[in-house]
Amino acid sequence: MDPFRHEMNELLVSTYREINRIEELVLRRLSKNTLSIAELHMLDAIGRTGCTVTDIARSMGISMPSATIAVKKLEQKGYVTKDRDPDDARRVCIRLTLEGRKAEAAHHWFHRQMVSNIEKAFSQDEKDMLLKTVNAMNSFFTEKAHELERIYSLDNENPSVLDADQLSQSDAPDEA
Repeated sequence: MDPFRHEMNELLVSTYREINRIEELVLRRLSKNTLSIAELHMLDAIGRTGCTVTDIARSMGISMPSATIAVKKLEQKGYVTKDRDPDDARRVCIRLTLEGRKAEAAHHWFHRQMVSNIEKAFSQDEKDMLLKTVNAMNSFFTEKAHELERIYSLDNENPSVLDADQLSQSDAPDEA
């Protein structure tokens, strides 16, 4: 692996790991060890997207059964309630409790602090370049995730194994 690819890989892995570690430490303090990061992100999705499990699953890109199980756990922990929609009794609305709103607010505070501290370190030109770069990286990862979802959905026989040939084009060094 050439030096750029090696360093970029190390930076991406390290940055992802450190953001998760900081978020986990803040989360432990905030929730007295009752929430996982995934559950906190679920609370965020509930606060943002609407009230049904379908809305939540769609927003988070997870299956309905996974969203249902997560909502049930959050309800047992006292972070959400499930109530019938007053306009349509067939629909069940998931809502944040006071504790759920507190956790969601603290999570938003963490992200605002993270962005604010990054912002302070750069000039306007550097911030513009950083946004352009992170947007390009996000586009790549989003595209790759969609590609892998298509591959997995087509591979009914063994969806947990990815054929290395399917990824080789993006992993191959550019030829000049």
